[in-house]
Amino acid sequence: MTQLDIARQDAATLETAPTRYIEGHGIRFAYRRLGPTTGTPLVLLQHFSGNIDAWDPAVVNALATDRPVIAFDNAGVGRSSGQTPDNIAQMARDAVAFIDLLGLSEVDLLGFSLGGCVAQQIAAEHHRLIRKLILVGTAPKGGEEHLLAVLQQAFSQTDAPDPRLPLFFTNSSASRSSGLAFLKRTKVRKDDRDTDNGSAVTDPQAKALITWCATPDPGHALLRAIRQPTLVVSGSHDTMLPASNAYVMSRELSNAQLILYPDSGHGALFQHHETFVGHVRTFLDARPTAVTEDK
Repeated sequence: MTQLDIARQDAATLETAPTRYIEGHGIRFAYRRLGPTTGTPLVLLQHFSGNIDAWDPAVVNALATDRPVIAFDNAGVGRSSGQTPDNIAQMARDAVAFIDLLGLSEVDLLGFSLGGCVAQQIAAEHHRLIRKLILVGTAPKGGEEHLLAVLQQAFSQTDAPDPRLPLFFTNSSASRSSGLAFLKRTKVRKDDRDTDNGSAVTDPQAKALITWCATPDPGHALLRAIRQPTLVVSGSHDTMLPASNAYVMSRELSNAQLILYPDSGHGALFQHHETFVGHVRTFLDARPTAVTEDK
């Protein structure tokens, strides 16, 4: 890579970065890489139905000012080939395959919603690969979810400009205003936008998320297998994956911090994007704390 290429990558944003592709394990993965070429990369794992362009540029671009950030489409999502799995375990294996194809030996993970379930599975199984973990608006195995009910209610609000407004934000004027600003930011990119593959993605993803939460995990064995420092984040009024999940995860993980944002729903990280980015930076830059062996 030339100095000019490095400078272009450093200056790229989620709205301007080229979509790249890397192929292996029978899948052609689509991704965008932002920020400096040195440092521990932060890999983003997206929410139910989301693709690369569903991320908030205000979050991704700010995080990429001082670290490499990689947003990608997992198997079958967006412009990635392959079939979207209907279980979290296979989604995790596909994500690890993507990270391996990039030649990365250590990364941080930010998993949002469904992506947070995938991130938990990866962190529990790949201690050396994952340095730190950020879980946002997600649930542990056996956790509480209201996906179908909340989706039905959101899509019944025909006056909403986008279903993400009632899904991700509360009914308060402040939250709705933040939601409209978020939607505007996600539509800035006009060229080379990611694709929406409809029910071929959402049907198996819904099954994966619902099954994950419906499957008991006695003693929270999966959470207790995660030894990496973890930041757990939730919105106070998350109707899809309630904040009670965040409390359970922070309690059962051996080395976790919990942040609850006020007057916010499932998209708390987008509503409070400046605060969220600040918390993530502080967490990722901090020296590792000692792991508690027993709770």
